[in-house]
Amino acid sequence: MSFKIAIIGAGSVGFTKKLFTDILCVPEFKDIEFALTDVSEHNLGMIKAILDRIVEANGLPTKVTATTNRRAALEGARYIISCVRVGGLEAYADDIRIPLKYGIDQCVGDTICAGGILYGQRNIPVILDFCRDIRELAETGAKFLNYANPMAMNTWAAIEYGKVDTVGLCHGVQHGAEQIAEVLGATSPKELDYVCSGINHQTWFIELRLNGRPIGKDELVAAFEAHPVYSSQEKLRIDVLKRFGVYSTESNGHLSEYLPWYRKRPDEITRWIDMSDWIHGETGGYLRYSTETRNWFETEYPQFLEAASKPIDAARRSNEHASHILEALETNRVYRGHFNVKNNGVITNLPQDAIIESPGFVDRFGINMAAGITLPEACAATCMASINVQRMSVHAAIAGDIELLKLAVLHDPLVGAVSTPEEVWQMVDEMVVAQAAWLPQYAHAVPAAKERLSKSKVKTRDWAGAARRSVRSIEELRAEKAALKQAG
Repeated sequence: MSFKIAIIGAGSVGFTKKLFTDILCVPEFKDIEFALTDVSEHNLGMIKAILDRIVEANGLPTKVTATTNRRAALEGARYIISCVRVGGLEAYADDIRIPLKYGIDQCVGDTICAGGILYGQRNIPVILDFCRDIRELAETGAKFLNYANPMAMNTWAAIEYGKVDTVGLCHGVQHGAEQIAEVLGATSPKELDYVCSGINHQTWFIELRLNGRPIGKDELVAAFEAHPVYSSQEKLRIDVLKRFGVYSTESNGHLSEYLPWYRKRPDEITRWIDMSDWIHGETGGYLRYSTETRNWFETEYPQFLEAASKPIDAARRSNEHASHILEALETNRVYRGHFNVKNNGVITNLPQDAIIESPGFVDRFGINMAAGITLPEACAATCMASINVQRMSVHAAIAGDIELLKLAVLHDPLVGAVSTPEEVWQMVDEMVVAQAAWLPQYAHAVPAAKERLSKSKVKTRDWAGAARRSVRSIEELRAEKAALKQAG
């Protein structure tokens, strides 16, 4: 087979390498072309060198090109994969820093909450640019695979306004299933059969079977509470399981910021999180992790390049959906996964226009969702709160409507639990001004926002958060990796 895949944001080096090697695990795909594009010529150069090394080491005819000219990369592409982070770590730092001044403590801040909403405002205009170029330049009927957060907002904008065949992809369901299989004593995750449905990052394991045997709430609670690691790392997640009756896909830290109950007071934050790793609830944890990862990669790049000389091992193909979807579409080998698409009746008790994440099957006819799923009422209620925020956020981003943006932030569950309307209005003004370089649709609103900020009497605080850690140096990271290697 011969076709072209464009990867936008290919400078996300580690993730691009994973997608690339996964796709080349499909024997029929050795003759395809990968067109890499990114705004960073430096990052493009690094990832192209790595992928070229993989191609050479494995004796493949695969073609790899790299360009900062996105339109050139998209020309003739059958599949387009997006891994972009608009504004990079500079804008992301403001997503965490500014809300802290108003008492809003986020672990990740890339889905909803104040940080996720502003992230969406930066991404959506760019997503629409991608869609315009796809319609003009890509193969007719090209498929857009979005991996970028905020997943639901980006996918919503691409489908509703970009008018491109789009599916959103995430790995939270797979990771949650691996946890459940482990606590239940399965020898392999394949022993667990499940139905997981909801919205991205708020997806729920509503049916579980281990080797055909149904697993109920009480057994699952007991298994998690008995686990020597997860019983401490996933305290909040286990509490939600006890109250809702079903397990959430999302990590302790992620889940904590989508709900109004666990991060509303500093003492509550420290009660429910675990500091053994960022993903369990650390303040700004993913920002720290991303910063350290970038610094580590820049410093240790020669090692990454050397590792690319190893043969591709199909047995180590990851469970990221992209390669499996492409394989199913091109070869008709059926794949079952969980996909972010417009609801259209798939989940009976969520809105038709919402972007849901739910089971589906892929073959040469496309992605076919399993329809008629009804969520437990508490799960649906929690999803609805986020969907309403997502809808307003998308509409605000499209129109450049700062008043609607403020209303979206005001209705966010965690923001509403912590901040007053006056604080929200000022916080949004501050974030829009700070991120104006990446928010062209709000250019007309920036002068008035600056004026309001100059006259505001709303008090803020100088607060690092309830559980903040400093970015570690390369030397500290080396010492930690050496200690782990010695211990393991």
